[in-house]
Amino acid sequence: MSVFSRFTPRLQEAIVARLGWTSLRPVQEEAGVAILEGNNVVVLAPTAGGKTEASMFPAISRLVDEPTDTVGVLYVAPIKALLNNQADRLGLYTEMVGLHRFVWHGDTPDNDRRRFLREPSELLMTTPESLEVMLVSQRVDAAKLFTDLKLVVVDEVHAVAGTDRGAHLMSVLERIRKLSRHDLQRVGLSATVGNPEEILHWLQGTSQRPGVVVDPPKPLSRKQLLVVYRPDLALIAEEAARSARGVKSLFFCQSRATAEAVASHMRRAGTMVYVHHSAVSREERLIAEEQFHHGSDACIVCTSTLELGIDVGDLDRVLQSEAPDTVSSFLQRMGRTGRREGQVANTTFFCETTDGVLQAIALIELAKSGWVEHVSVNERCWPVLIHQLLAMSLAGDGVAPQPAWEHLSRVPDLRGIGREEFDRLVDWMIHDESFVATGGRLVLGPKAERRFGRRNFMELFAVFSSPQSYTVQTGTGQSLGTLNQEFVDRLVEGVTCFLLGGRAWAVLEVRHDDRRVVVGPAPRGKQPTWGGFIPQFLSEAICRKIRDVLACEDIYNYLTPEAAALLAERRDALARLIAPGSPGVDIADSEIRWWTFAGGRVNTTLRYGLGRLLDGVQIIPDNFLLRLRGDDLTFPRFQDAVAAFRSPAVWDDEGLWNGIFDSLPGYRLSKFQPLMPPWVEREVVARYLPDLTGAKRWLGEDQTAF
Repeated sequence: MSVFSRFTPRLQEAIVARLGWTSLRPVQEEAGVAILEGNNVVVLAPTAGGKTEASMFPAISRLVDEPTDTVGVLYVAPIKALLNNQADRLGLYTEMVGLHRFVWHGDTPDNDRRRFLREPSELLMTTPESLEVMLVSQRVDAAKLFTDLKLVVVDEVHAVAGTDRGAHLMSVLERIRKLSRHDLQRVGLSATVGNPEEILHWLQGTSQRPGVVVDPPKPLSRKQLLVVYRPDLALIAEEAARSARGVKSLFFCQSRATAEAVASHMRRAGTMVYVHHSAVSREERLIAEEQFHHGSDACIVCTSTLELGIDVGDLDRVLQSEAPDTVSSFLQRMGRTGRREGQVANTTFFCETTDGVLQAIALIELAKSGWVEHVSVNERCWPVLIHQLLAMSLAGDGVAPQPAWEHLSRVPDLRGIGREEFDRLVDWMIHDESFVATGGRLVLGPKAERRFGRRNFMELFAVFSSPQSYTVQTGTGQSLGTLNQEFVDRLVEGVTCFLLGGRAWAVLEVRHDDRRVVVGPAPRGKQPTWGGFIPQFLSEAICRKIRDVLACEDIYNYLTPEAAALLAERRDALARLIAPGSPGVDIADSEIRWWTFAGGRVNTTLRYGLGRLLDGVQIIPDNFLLRLRGDDLTFPRFQDAVAAFRSPAVWDDEGLWNGIFDSLPGYRLSKFQPLMPPWVEREVVARYLPDLTGAKRWLGEDQTAF
């Protein structure tokens, strides 16, 4: 019997009459049963696979059968764009059964919010940051608003699990859980991931409901894949322009600089191009989405801003500059195509480099084998612990340490932090004047007030560190987008040109007092150096797969002749280094190159560990190898250092590793770092850069001998 028969009659009639549906998809059948039976659920399906309806139909059915005067269902999206994109769809689904939905985020007008608070809608759509605002705001009676909340749907849950935003969301949900008279049912919607059971366990939090992963078999479908090699970005853009002509396409780029340059080239080739990335103004992004949605011959050149499930209409092609960093991203992007009857999901990789070609092959082959990245949950998420202490203090006119600890210790992402560590952090923040202890409560101190008190503490509500940005405007005041502080610091008035929105601009004036850059049209722009100051690492799994691709003789039919020739050339060049039993070391140009194919974090760990054993030697790691240079560096000395590094004594030497952690670059990974004690900041940075567990395991598995 179909789960459709268990939906309330009013919803059944609407699905047939208003939507014209005659059946449900397998994922909607399975998810509907699991949700109606009261389980916590993670629903896995590709883009456009029907996840939204799988969760919302049973949720709406319950809202009809169990009426409420307050919020009964909460839909949480990680980004505002996705929230806005789903607003019409969920508005239709609620309206057709006589219910209402409300969208609350940073751009929602105050009068609309006041009207909602007077007469709450049954379905509230919001972001984690806006939920925090509701809990903190004196104008919101959160206890009344969420008293009858029964179910929370988290869209794109794989995009937040294991991140600061995910930890923040879980803490906020636990705070809301205490306001509701129900054990909150949690439903996560996700693309395919390697460890859905772990994500489900994380999402459940303190809920006592049973958990179910809904992952019906995916029907086999044909894919159209092509890997193109062109040695110049202008040639890539020219060929992409031909591919995009007469169809609707997305061209994903790995950086904003590349997106701007590609868009500029494609526009000169006559293609209708829109640019979509986080530095382009919101108005420009909305225009791009709207015009693209209704067009049939256009290309949006974008970064990851369009990777999540934002609907830009039926898409013909996905184009990709180089290759994304994960199999998950590749599948998510390819999944934007193949939605229409008779259409095939497709991706064309346009690679400018040898590494791009190899990475594209590795992603495709891993995906074909069914492998997808695991999402790792960090149980010692210090930035969110600090953020939530500040937010709870602000919400309650101070917070006592004991109830704060009782709440925070229940959050999955904070369970690895012990009570003594928590007390030590609180003592430090009092000493550092982030808090003032008064009457047994922690009240925001002068340091926290100075950093986060602007605009009524709006800067505090977002967990992610928002780099200081400057608004880019024309001389007439038209907003074009934003630039990072680091980029602005390199601008020279009357000299510098850069690309933004696919067009070249000349810098007329930099106003630091109100953070504005005034520009005028330039005849030809220079590529800006966008952000990207923190190294981006490839995983060990992808790098190992690249080594396997180089070591085998397989033929990949999706390579163009130029890409196939490049692969053959690379195989020949590295044949000796990746042969069975080879140490993977070559000496050339006065340097030793150790080809590990171990990934960026493992290689970074090797770099710092060997650096302590090879005094005076410069070691430069990347995702595939380490380069060692030094006047007195010899191969025997290198051999001795690697042999010593394999010794358990090195890995058990706390003094050695503490010294390494102290020497790590002070990357700004969180805007709460200035409030962290030194030992916490060191741990946060050390968690991002080295991977001691992975490096130790890799050294144990590596059977080569020098």
